[in-house]
Amino acid sequence: MSAVARVDRLTKDFRVGFWRPRPHRALDALSFEIPAGGVFGLLGPNGAGKSTTLKLLLDLLRPTSGRAELLGKPSGDVQARQRLGFLPENPTFYDQLTAEELLTYFAGLFGYRGEDRGRRAAAALDQVGLNGADRKRPLRQYSKGMVQRVGIAQAIVNDPELVILDEPMSGLDPLGRREVRELIIRLRDEGRTVLFSSHILSDAETLCSGVGILAKGQLVAQGTLAELTRGGAGGAEIVVSDLPPSVADALARRVARVTRIADGRYSIEVAGAARPEPLIAELAAAGAALVSVAPLRTTLEDVFMSALSKAKERAEGPERSRGAS
Repeated sequence: MSAVARVDRLTKDFRVGFWRPRPHRALDALSFEIPAGGVFGLLGPNGAGKSTTLKLLLDLLRPTSGRAELLGKPSGDVQARQRLGFLPENPTFYDQLTAEELLTYFAGLFGYRGEDRGRRAAAALDQVGLNGADRKRPLRQYSKGMVQRVGIAQAIVNDPELVILDEPMSGLDPLGRREVRELIIRLRDEGRTVLFSSHILSDAETLCSGVGILAKGQLVAQGTLAELTRGGAGGAEIVVSDLPPSVADALARRVARVTRIADGRYSIEVAGAARPEPLIAELAAAGAALVSVAPLRTTLEDVFMSALSKAKERAEGPERSRGAS
């Protein structure tokens, strides 16, 4: 499968500070590829370099060193730009315009003329679910979620192969996040490749076929969700109610973890290859009522925290060595 995006030892330094500017390395020899098809999430905490990476891919910033490609072309190539769409993290539109007027304007920027321009604008608004009277309202009357939908509409008005979304869930309420998730799934199902950055792991776990995790400008993990979460510790989580506290205290010395949760229930984690059935029978004999049993698995959050922890240890290793000397 061909790559729609590729970065090779991409490095970006900024000058920070006022009186005595000093160099700050936002990206450090970053290399990865994104295959065509599906949804790829670029994940990391705030300041990890996600937006900087997207801007370098789009030629909105120039690298200190290294190179980037989109759709087989160097970043900034005009032909490649015609085949992609982009939504920045905080889009600012002409808020006196209606959604219909704005999308017609953007379609014109891509070279569409006459009736074709209007059809393109209407089709993009249809795809994001903005219909009827909503199209005729000025954007200043829109909610944050509706503005994001307009932003995604302008990103697909040219029928792109690759859609790049920078923190598309930022600032949205649960309803707005759900709407944007559904839009991303729709774009994927249409055969487009979607690249989005985020620090919201639940959205990435729901949407992504592959992810890359950044920390302090470096790639610390990359792969499909199946690859990254493979090889978990196994075991099971048993949730019970009406468990006597004395029994819970005794269990804490025998199992991986016992946690008191809402409404007086207990979560009991059985690690490794141990089967949960004998413990369930023991809990029932002690008067507990079974609520649920679920297998334990490695989550994207587990992978994310482990990758960040290892990156921090690597970064602190040289500093400790210099301090000891």
